[in-house]
Amino acid sequence: MRESIVGGGPKKVLYTLSTIKRIGLKQSAKALKAKNTCKACGLGMGGQQGGMTNELGEFPSVCNKSIQAQSTDIQPPIPHEVFEHSVNELRELSPKELENIGRLGNPIFKAKGSEHYKPVEWDWALDYAAQQFSKTDPSRSFFYASGRSSNEAGFLMQLVARLYGTNNITNCSYYCHQATSVGLGSTIGTGTATVELDDLSGCDLVFVIGANPSSNHPRFIHQLKNCRDRGGQVIVINPAKEPGLVKFAIPKSPKSMLMGGTEIASLFLQPQIGSDIAVIKGIAKAILEKGQQDTAFIEQYCESFDLFMDDIQSVPWQEILDACGLSQSELESAAALYANSKNAVFAWGMGITHHQHGSENVEYIANLALLRGMIGKQYSGLLPLRGHSNVQGIGSIGVKPVLPEEVFNKLESQLGVKLPEKEGMDTYHTLAAAHKGEIDAACIIGGNLYAASPDSNWTQQALDNIDFKMYLTTTLNQGHLYGMDNSEALVLPVLARDEETQSTTQESMFNFVRLSDGGIDRLDNVKSEVQILATLAKKIMPDHAVDFEEFHSHDTIRETIASTVPGMEKLKDISVAKEEFHVSGRIMHEPEFKTATHKASFITHAIPGNSRNKEFPLLLATIRSEGQFNSIIYEETDSYRGNARRDEILVSTGDIEGLGIKSGDVVSLVSSTGRMEGVTVKAFDIPQGSILAYYPEANVLTGHTLDPRSKTPNFKSVGVKIEVMA
Repeated sequence: MRESIVGGGPKKVLYTLSTIKRIGLKQSAKALKAKNTCKACGLGMGGQQGGMTNELGEFPSVCNKSIQAQSTDIQPPIPHEVFEHSVNELRELSPKELENIGRLGNPIFKAKGSEHYKPVEWDWALDYAAQQFSKTDPSRSFFYASGRSSNEAGFLMQLVARLYGTNNITNCSYYCHQATSVGLGSTIGTGTATVELDDLSGCDLVFVIGANPSSNHPRFIHQLKNCRDRGGQVIVINPAKEPGLVKFAIPKSPKSMLMGGTEIASLFLQPQIGSDIAVIKGIAKAILEKGQQDTAFIEQYCESFDLFMDDIQSVPWQEILDACGLSQSELESAAALYANSKNAVFAWGMGITHHQHGSENVEYIANLALLRGMIGKQYSGLLPLRGHSNVQGIGSIGVKPVLPEEVFNKLESQLGVKLPEKEGMDTYHTLAAAHKGEIDAACIIGGNLYAASPDSNWTQQALDNIDFKMYLTTTLNQGHLYGMDNSEALVLPVLARDEETQSTTQESMFNFVRLSDGGIDRLDNVKSEVQILATLAKKIMPDHAVDFEEFHSHDTIRETIASTVPGMEKLKDISVAKEEFHVSGRIMHEPEFKTATHKASFITHAIPGNSRNKEFPLLLATIRSEGQFNSIIYEETDSYRGNARRDEILVSTGDIEGLGIKSGDVVSLVSSTGRMEGVTVKAFDIPQGSILAYYPEANVLTGHTLDPRSKTPNFKSVGVKIEVMA
């Protein structure tokens, strides 16, 4: 009998305790108890409530990801002797090993033609960076920020870039939830969650679609458990039968731990990869066939429903079932649970957005919610599960190629400046331009743009085509080592969030803005991102009408944000009032839609095809492991998937038998873009025709197919084949 795997449990508790022991109990306690926002996922906790406490005052609101994020910040600086090794030698370190060699404690520079980084002084580094940007045509540059940065640093970066002369300003959301912003914008007129954390306390049904919160948002599992404890239901729609979504041992629940875990999913649907629209059409068809839609809500608050209904009624059941691989009874079971729900929340992740039709997937989730009036009331609504702790905030304050017209006009008026009007490039297209030799300089704050991007070999060449790259980071990663052979890079060490000398702010996926006090003193020779950006701006534009010296002050930056970005007005006094807040106008407890007609729109699309063909008959989805956060690797094995190694691919038993191979065989995984040689087959519970492989290693296989609306690469519907090694 196969041993069942449960998410969470004693092993995770022991892992957490061992991590705390490694970094020191005193240091861990100080970091986790301070009034700073958690550095991990977008769920959010900490801030002025104190570490390990969320906005509802719940304690302890902490998870393994929080501990892991702290563990890399609480390290001594990298010894200078490390940089006696060449870049090629440093590439031999695994991502986990790189993360654990220490904090970057000094600026380092790799010259063009050199094989080594060398430590340099701050004055030289800032002067050199200013010289490189000064001699660069702004249209041949780009500025990129991850969700690790603060609102203050992000706003200043985009402002400096626009005053410098470019709108090539982008962020990591183009590789995750940009399709959410597009899809929700077209249906309900807003691009973020419509619920607050408290709404989860009153819902009686949660859909979890294309997401694995047991690994990526562990504290969200608590909310799912609470829903089940109240007698509510959880419907999981995911090709992979993730053990942590079946059963999870909640560390802070003695009962859950003693019972060997809590049942999470009431119903677990495993459709074919990329068939989400077919699944939702099937659930909607079952609802409509029984007349269980909310007709009064639809008539009063929605438009284009007739087109949607006609499409659902005209599509044959068999077409839906052939597309998704589920049975009609499974879809009707999901519809029955939904029909009996009074308050439903729809949560989704990158299993929805990482497709060529990602924006359409999101529109169909909104359609399903509108069908029964589940948007615009308390305890119900839409919840995109954001990855990084401030990825939403970075977008809110303007780190994007096109500013909303209102923000653009207010910035020009308030600062007395003229901003560039040429539309900037998104994340993928900045690299495409670099690959064509059209980018000469780049400012990259946080993250790992190399590892996050599709087609790893293409990305490496694109980055190497950029003559000068300036990175702001706390630790080294592969992004500082690949794409460097024939170009130069300056890597500047920055303060971690809880080390900032001035307070900073972050926005959670619930639109909740937290204030982080900073104040922890760890390293002597690192600077804040704001200090670096303001200093560079002054050096690059010494005679500009804007006084960049004033923007060394985080209060000044927050005052500017508050007066130019709608919904952020309370940011102005947050450092004095200490009053954290929800961005105004986003939580939807009333059916007031910000569309042109003030009505929500049903959007209709055909069921899309997939990337399978005769040459590449299998569909690959790239995945993250339990011991991973974005591209950061903390553990080499995945404890929730049977301790799968990162060089293992997860294959259905049907495909294993059909290909005449067995679990443990070493094979090659091949796409039209690239090859992964020497990977090991591991049997896993997924539909036949589907394969899972770990990100970012599998990015060598992902190609250049994009969602044409969000510009998000198709990371989770890649046609592949398995080649048996001789």
